[in-house]
Amino acid sequence: MAKVSALLLPSERRAISGLAGLYASRMLGLFMVLPVLALYADGLAGATPLLVGVALGIYGLTQACLQIPFGLMSDRFGRKRIIAIGLVLFALGSTVAALSDSIAGIIAGRALQGCGAVAAAIMALLADQTREQVRTAAMATIGLSIGVAFAVAMALGPWLAAEAGLSSVFWFTTGLTGVGLIVLWRWVPAAPRRVKHQDVGMDRRQLRSVITRPDLWRIDLSIFALHLVLMASFVAVPLRLVDAGIDASYHGLAYLAIMGGAFVLMVPLVIVAEKKHCIKPICLLAIGTITLSLAGLGLPLSHGTGLFALLLAFFTGFNLLEATLPSMLSKLAPAGAKGTAMGVYSTGQFLGAFLGGTLGGWLSHDFGLDAVFLGCAALALVWWVIMWSMPKPPPLSSEIVALDDAHGDALDPLLERLAEVAGVEDVMLAPKERLAYLKVNRQTLDEAALSRLLTPPEQHS
Repeated sequence: MAKVSALLLPSERRAISGLAGLYASRMLGLFMVLPVLALYADGLAGATPLLVGVALGIYGLTQACLQIPFGLMSDRFGRKRIIAIGLVLFALGSTVAALSDSIAGIIAGRALQGCGAVAAAIMALLADQTREQVRTAAMATIGLSIGVAFAVAMALGPWLAAEAGLSSVFWFTTGLTGVGLIVLWRWVPAAPRRVKHQDVGMDRRQLRSVITRPDLWRIDLSIFALHLVLMASFVAVPLRLVDAGIDASYHGLAYLAIMGGAFVLMVPLVIVAEKKHCIKPICLLAIGTITLSLAGLGLPLSHGTGLFALLLAFFTGFNLLEATLPSMLSKLAPAGAKGTAMGVYSTGQFLGAFLGGTLGGWLSHDFGLDAVFLGCAALALVWWVIMWSMPKPPPLSSEIVALDDAHGDALDPLLERLAEVAGVEDVMLAPKERLAYLKVNRQTLDEAALSRLLTPPEQHS
């Protein structure tokens, strides 16, 4: 197996930085509304708690419906073109919301924002731009950028709204999207090729097997439930902060402190989960923490210091799951099916956001703020019970190996020999990509045997 440098090429650095920035800025625009919409809804014609919840989550419905079609269109018509169309739709949605003085207009704008469902196309373009040796790190950079965007949105949204009103949040998003279009065409290099990547793109032939696997659908259920309780909670959390005597202009600082503390608490737990191979117990701990914090937020103890402690616990659990669920999915997904598994996972996330906003709005409208938290706590408890019965994920990792032309087209014998290597648990060959997708157990992998098998005979010493 020929050694290839894992150092980033200049073109890869530009692609990763540009596309991570695009992804993060888009998520920033979606998230900035969460901590402010419930506070400023009184100034919107026709606003009710139910419609505020719909406005918060409606982007998830349109995104869930369009993310796979956008990904398929990027395969056919070109990545940059489809991403640009999506960004324009996102900017139009932001503009519609900025110009609206009614909750119906905000809902329409947020729905149009979700129509710019370019997440899959961005990931596919990133895969086109990067070698398999650095692709995992490139994807991790995207994941990190999303976490940073969420934290920044929690602080920036309240500050903008306090300084210049709710519309300024949407105008800021419009301007940021315009900058994103410039970055897309001026900074991100042209893709050297357009390939359907098994580790990134959706393969409809794998869809049934991915959906019907109990371990994978539990992960999909988890991201669905996580974003459901997040979106439902933000119908009530901003108002609970006001009830605690915190002026809206200081909400950004409050969220910044809470998110910073949650990050500090989350990092050691992520390290323990990966290093000690105890990702399932850590996941259960996070779900349990979310359940208890939500229950506490619905009880009288959620005031003053208690309120901050409960929000800190909630966001620690949330951030922990945001980091560990994709890792669990990567370990469990069959070789070469990670892209399909991630597509189903993302769809669950977006549907959770939509239903969460709607559920939170309905509970707040009919039963009050406490019912939002208590209802979410009950759902989180059911989620915890379902995850308790999940088998412990095996300590597997994905490996993508380039196949040399010397291997020729007769790949069936190679497939059989790869499957026989100690520590190789699953393997799939992608002849068009000239890649082998492996699931390996690092603790038992015979790396020497794998290297000999993948090194062309004339290169053996």
